[in-house]
Amino acid sequence: MLAESDNPSPLAGEGGPQGRVWGSAASAAHKTLAQAQARSKLLIKRARYMRANPTDAERQLWHLLRDHRLEHLKWRRQFIVDDRYIVDFICLSHRLIIEADGSQHADSRDDAQRDDWLKSQGFTILRFWNSDILSNIAGVADAIMAAVESFGAQTRATPHPSAARAPSK
Repeated sequence: MLAESDNPSPLAGEGGPQGRVWGSAASAAHKTLAQAQARSKLLIKRARYMRANPTDAERQLWHLLRDHRLEHLKWRRQFIVDDRYIVDFICLSHRLIIEADGSQHADSRDDAQRDDWLKSQGFTILRFWNSDILSNIAGVADAIMAAVESFGAQTRATPHPSAARAPSK
């Protein structure tokens, strides 16, 4: 059980205190094994706390996504990516991340840096305001499926090399 002082801020677990990445890339190379293990333990503790204490919007979105309910896709919640960030929901097969955002995320520079890093790792990020999730879950589901289908369209647009050859007669 977390003490009151351990209660993560709304951005905690998303790169450290107030969403900042701990250290620079240069200092990351100098981390000791003990520091890396301590960070991993902290992220696991924060992810477990956030799973046990979801916001109303996260709870409603998880109800939509869990148990392969949305087009049989497998989703995970409060998932740790590369011992660096905790994302709200992730579908690894489509490299799709969904974030449920409250007002603290409006115009957040930290979120922009986080998104840039996640995109550089091949992820697509969908962000939905909590109010949209709570008032229009069907629209949110449609937006998620549109993103998933766009991945399929990109895949189908690239023919297999053998399909490009015309059959010989």
